[in-house]
Amino acid sequence: MRLLATTVLTVLTVLTALLACCPAFASPPPEVPVGRMHRAWVDEDRRDWSGAGPRPLAATVWYPAAPGSPVSPWTGGVFEFGSFATDAPFADTTRRPLVLLSHGTGGSAAQLSWLAQELVRAGFVVAAVNHHGNTAAEPRTTLAGFVLPGERVLDLSALIDRLLADPAIGPRIDPERIGAAGFSIGGYSVLAAAGARIDFATRARRCAGQPANPVCVLPPEAGFDAADIARLAESDPAFRASVERELAHPADPRIRAVYAMAPAHVSLMQDAEVARLLVPARVVLAETDDQILFAETAAVLADRPGIAVERIDAAGHYVFLATCTARGREVLAALCVDPQGVERGVVHRRVAEDAVAFFARHL
Repeated sequence: MRLLATTVLTVLTVLTALLACCPAFASPPPEVPVGRMHRAWVDEDRRDWSGAGPRPLAATVWYPAAPGSPVSPWTGGVFEFGSFATDAPFADTTRRPLVLLSHGTGGSAAQLSWLAQELVRAGFVVAAVNHHGNTAAEPRTTLAGFVLPGERVLDLSALIDRLLADPAIGPRIDPERIGAAGFSIGGYSVLAAAGARIDFATRARRCAGQPANPVCVLPPEAGFDAADIARLAESDPAFRASVERELAHPADPRIRAVYAMAPAHVSLMQDAEVARLLVPARVVLAETDDQILFAETAAVLADRPGIAVERIDAAGHYVFLATCTARGREVLAALCVDPQGVERGVVHRRVAEDAVAFFARHL
């Protein structure tokens, strides 16, 4: 959890201060711009962490836009997210496969725009939600949002519901072809949405036996510690309700394939948890990733039917974040500067091509 705490604080500070095979669907022509629209949905079945209202589902949707739609850059703090046609009309009325995206702790939907852009260019519709209480898109994070990823899994299911019901978006989605991709705790979230999950109590118990595992360690910079988590778990009804929901929520059968980049918590999993994953999965790991324990994560996933593992040589955990400005590389080297010999843009292109090929095969 060192990664998760540090990313929350660092990214919030920065943002507030400043085809291996042919797809079985029609790809838009190269000149079609990538559209981007936002939706401010809510989930009436769950409360926000303050208890003041329904849980927010602030979503971004990327899609093939009408030819000639003007594009403009999208940036956030020191991050560059690409150029998109904001609120442009759809290119056509084709029903396309959908890929959901789940960001890392303290991140936002925008951080995976590099992947969304290439998926759209290959003929997909893509959507992501800013996970409430655990996103830089909100003024602050919450302890519960930080340590209860089960709510992220429910966000993905709720997002599918909202997308299919939206009169402008729903008719452009093929509900029989839905996949999900995520990074870090978002990578875990998409695996969990498809069945491979580890509940709060089990995570806590296994972390007690693996005190040096980065996903279990809270640094001083986190602003809270294990004692704070224990107190909240004991005293907060919303926290306890979330733990119960995590235990009760089954895998979402609408999700037919998952693509996980540097997924957190997998190093804590045992055979029973991994065996619950019943859809094709591809997991991409960064060789020098010391935040999720590369070797241990790879070992848990090795020789599993239906799970393929890809390694990015020499890369670290943050290679999956959006590219940074020159200023970002100066002031936020931990998130913006990759190991020597690793070019983030090159890695993004490789991973995006791999993801396109994977989803084209399985959706």
